[in-house]
Amino acid sequence: MQLKKEMKMDAYAVKFTMTEGDEIMGRAYLYIIHNDLHEQPYGLLEDLYVEEAYRSKGLGNQLLGAVVKEAQDKKCYKLIGTSRLAREEVHAWYKKLGFKDYGKEFRMNF
Repeated sequence: MQLKKEMKMDAYAVKFTMTEGDEIMGRAYLYIIHNDLHEQPYGLLEDLYVEEAYRSKGLGNQLLGAVVKEAQDKKCYKLIGTSRLAREEVHAWYKKLGFKDYGKEFRMNF
């Protein structure tokens, strides 16, 4: 048995920011990832964040809408968004916007 390692350079990130002047009000990252299991890539939503002073004004919806549109434009077969278990209000928001509670995320910090 032999373990092989292969460097694949077919993933990239798209950063979205909401700004007013020089001030960043919110941000989100969409990672477009290709693998050998599917012909199309998948999207990973990461670090969707709106500064506290700008929350409840629709900025998160705008950011997420931009991410979803980009994932669709890139022909992703799925979009994954993660959230900590304690963030129930965020979970409800994702569900309201069409995401399904699909499983668990396991993490190892270094």
